[in-house]
Amino acid sequence: MLEAEAEQIATLSQIPFLLAAIELEDWIIDLMPWPDGNISRDPEAGKHGQDTLQYVLQSLLPELQQRYGELPVILGGYSLGGLFGLWASTQTDRFRAIAAASPSVWIHGWLPFARKHVPMAENIYLSLGKMEEHVKNQAIARVGDNLRTYHALLQGQLGPEHTTLVWEEGNHFTDNEGRLARAFAWCMRNYHV
Repeated sequence: MLEAEAEQIATLSQIPFLLAAIELEDWIIDLMPWPDGNISRDPEAGKHGQDTLQYVLQSLLPELQQRYGELPVILGGYSLGGLFGLWASTQTDRFRAIAAASPSVWIHGWLPFARKHVPMAENIYLSLGKMEEHVKNQAIARVGDNLRTYHALLQGQLGPEHTTLVWEEGNHFTDNEGRLARAFAWCMRNYHV
């Protein structure tokens, strides 16, 4: 999947880049910024997002910088990975942009958190499948309204030229790598403007 995504990013952006990914043992435990029983009842869920962020900041990025020099960093992810990126951008200014494809902004408490915590990234890309908000699960169904509200909030916080919301075809499981590739490419192009 990463190879296909990297090829799409290269084609879309036409900008040289380095793609680094981390393997997670349990994406719910490793990415959730706080607990939400609608996502998981595991008592560890929501306790280790900070650990993942610290690994990225204190281990991964310094190693990459040592190997390749100082590079602008775009943090991105899909679903909970997108949510993690959005949350992480409120915790540090280390990320130039956030590529959040189908982010799980339906998590309990996201909008109140977002209103109080301004992202430190310069650019934020959001996308969502047009069918994602049309599900029976009422918690997940609020993703569309939450993303619209969050995008409007970001326009006020960052400026309309520094954020975009793209509506993709399909549901949450449609063209994951393509959506994420388009997100990274937008962030890369906006960085070089």
